[in-house]
Amino acid sequence: MNMHFQKEIENLKKKILTQCAFVEENLATAVESFTEQDTDKAYKVIADDEIIDQREIEIEEECLKLLALYQPVAADLRYIVICLKVNNDLERIGDLSCNIAERTITFAERAEALSWHHQLDFEEMSSKTQLMLKNTLDSLIGNNAMLALEVIGKDDEIDQLNRDFHQRIIELISKDPEHAEMYIPQLSLSKQLERIADITTNICEDVVYMVTGNIVRHTGLTDKTK
Repeated sequence: MNMHFQKEIENLKKKILTQCAFVEENLATAVESFTEQDTDKAYKVIADDEIIDQREIEIEEECLKLLALYQPVAADLRYIVICLKVNNDLERIGDLSCNIAERTITFAERAEALSWHHQLDFEEMSSKTQLMLKNTLDSLIGNNAMLALEVIGKDDEIDQLNRDFHQRIIELISKDPEHAEMYIPQLSLSKQLERIADITTNICEDVVYMVTGNIVRHTGLTDKTK
């Protein structure tokens, strides 16, 4: 039974790895769709989200099967439970990437209709959020608790950037209320990125638990990385 169980675990790892890579790529495409105002990329992100949803169901079923058939304990149990949680988080990131793509389509249509080209620079926030996601997935795949803790320490930076964008857009709307509808999708993009960063933090907390057995949520233990 042990040999069969380990084979099943390896199969689960491959499925999680595939999902991680796909979600990471979909977020990158979503961000590009907005910054480049490329609706073709936006529609691709929306279509690919269905693949992420289907894989999420398959991975969940695999995890539940392993729990029911083998009743794992200790490290194996932690790994499967974390896979269940991370699997759900990856699907949520896919949904948020889809939200970004939908905002792209709305923004591009309105911008074309109004011949309007004032777009804020999201380069720093988007690149930092994508790096957080990359390092999060690397920490998961490599069982790297230290890298996970480093990612957790970056979340405050994204929170601050989101607050800065929020304030900047409020100022722009007050000065240019006539084009408020053009600023709202940009505010939404900032919020989606901030939420993705929050989810990466949740995943990293789970990675720390998976690797060390320590629960760092609500403990303040991660403050030292901030």
